[in-house]
Amino acid sequence: MLDTIIKNGLIVDGTGEQSFFGDIGIKNGIIYEIGKISSQAKKIYDADGYHVMPGWVDIHTHYDGQVSWDPLLTPSFWQGVTTVVMGNCGVGFAPVHKNSRDWLIGLMEGVEDIPGSALAIGMKWEWESFPEYLDAIEKKPHAIDFGCQIAHGPLRAYVMGERGSNNENANEDDIKQMSILVEDAMKKGALGFSTSRTMLHLAVDGNPVPGTFASDFELLSLARSVANSGKGLFESAPAGISGDDIIAPKKEISMMSKISQDSGIPVTFLFAQNNKAPDDWKELLLQCDIENKKGAKLFPQVFGRPTNLLFSFRGPNQFSRFPTYKKLLSLPDEKRFNTLKDPLIRKKILSENDPIDDALADMIQNAWDQTYVMGDSIDYEPLKEKTISYIAKKRNIPPNEVAYDEMLKNNCSNYLMFCGLNYTFGNLNALYDQINHPSSIIGGGDGGAHVSYICDANVPTFMLTHWTRDRSRGPKFPIEKIVKKQTSDTAKLYGFLDRGVLKKGFRADINIIDYQNLKINKPFIVNDLPGNAQRLMSKAEGYQKTFVSGELVQENGQDTGCRPGKLVRSQ
Repeated sequence: MLDTIIKNGLIVDGTGEQSFFGDIGIKNGIIYEIGKISSQAKKIYDADGYHVMPGWVDIHTHYDGQVSWDPLLTPSFWQGVTTVVMGNCGVGFAPVHKNSRDWLIGLMEGVEDIPGSALAIGMKWEWESFPEYLDAIEKKPHAIDFGCQIAHGPLRAYVMGERGSNNENANEDDIKQMSILVEDAMKKGALGFSTSRTMLHLAVDGNPVPGTFASDFELLSLARSVANSGKGLFESAPAGISGDDIIAPKKEISMMSKISQDSGIPVTFLFAQNNKAPDDWKELLLQCDIENKKGAKLFPQVFGRPTNLLFSFRGPNQFSRFPTYKKLLSLPDEKRFNTLKDPLIRKKILSENDPIDDALADMIQNAWDQTYVMGDSIDYEPLKEKTISYIAKKRNIPPNEVAYDEMLKNNCSNYLMFCGLNYTFGNLNALYDQINHPSSIIGGGDGGAHVSYICDANVPTFMLTHWTRDRSRGPKFPIEKIVKKQTSDTAKLYGFLDRGVLKKGFRADINIIDYQNLKINKPFIVNDLPGNAQRLMSKAEGYQKTFVSGELVQENGQDTGCRPGKLVRSQ
């Protein structure tokens, strides 16, 4: 007798092949039968009218701290994700000396915008080495699976001390010690090695992530240590991704090709269209093709939509650091909202300037042609007519007044969306071509990170709703292609050979989806991090059921309480 049968669903199996109607039989957490099933089962779920797909495999998250206290790993849990990969962008929490714990918290807080106070309260630091970290998080109950890469930042600081955290050059002995630790981490279950080389990533003290300026020799040595384990990959947040250095990306791809060819391991790296050189991505993808023909294994990791920041009067916004606004932050929400509507307060705030003259202020307070007004829902391919600059010209008022007034609407629940990457020309045509590229991989959602401004853990849902169903301003993709892109493709890249497709013998990580009614709900702010810290949260409607290893973990947006999730060690 089978444990579970899912009957009469339209199966999109993750292989990219044509979808088909059928049943799925599950036994001991594994897909035992698929097709027309007449066997008996302890539980039968009717999926008539629904799509049945593999659970999403999200390879770019930052739940490294949250995994210590959150059994669900939200928001990813609410978006049909059944496996997440942590330890990206060169940041993580192991290895660590006791006296470096606060520094690592500051690194993660600065780079990934996760409240340091929440990390300090939530993590119990039951480890020093990376293998001990894996053992510690493995013991905790979880609803979905998770795996982790060893990150360059903590590794360098652990071996080199202040020299490492200050980005001084590593000597031969430093590199030898780091290489030994990487190889040991891989043997104990690390999924790969990650590094950051972008100046976007700064700790709270303003210093770049350790390893940002590492030599080619250091990176090659660490990649060889990954390769010595016979598994794993190299992940990077490369220099120049934001357009701050338009020469850097070509050099980075050449360097990553060298790493891949020398070590034999895959290299995946964040990839996007930037506003300063908005057509360079085409040449860079061609460069990847050329390098791959030479024997490299390069996988540009593309975002599913514009990289964006969401601003509102319920959270951070363009006026957050203005003196008068800061004085209102201690007020209860409703009183603060009413005070912001006061014409005198409005006038005073609009007359002030940000006392901190930094890149953030320049970016969010002057880029009105890249900032869009959102209403009851978030439109991730908005028209130019929704920009603050367009509306300001139409109303003949300053753009900062438009921004202020729009955020006042709907009891201060309206968002402004700043599009930083992948939206230079006001559409997603460039991203369509990036997604369609044969070597590209879907990633960059940053689940668990940037919790004040960003909520892109729902990108897997967006990939279905927008790219296969709702897009009206350009071509769409077949549903089979998009499902493959975020299941079997992502699983294979990380060596997860037991999941990502709905076939006999594979893990029963499954979503039953009401595809026609699938939608991303408007993000909202919650105070559910340790210490009551704040973050943006996103939920979805349409995930009828989610199974992890054959166990029902989510039903109609509700946690069932089942905790089959496990640590995925490198295979």
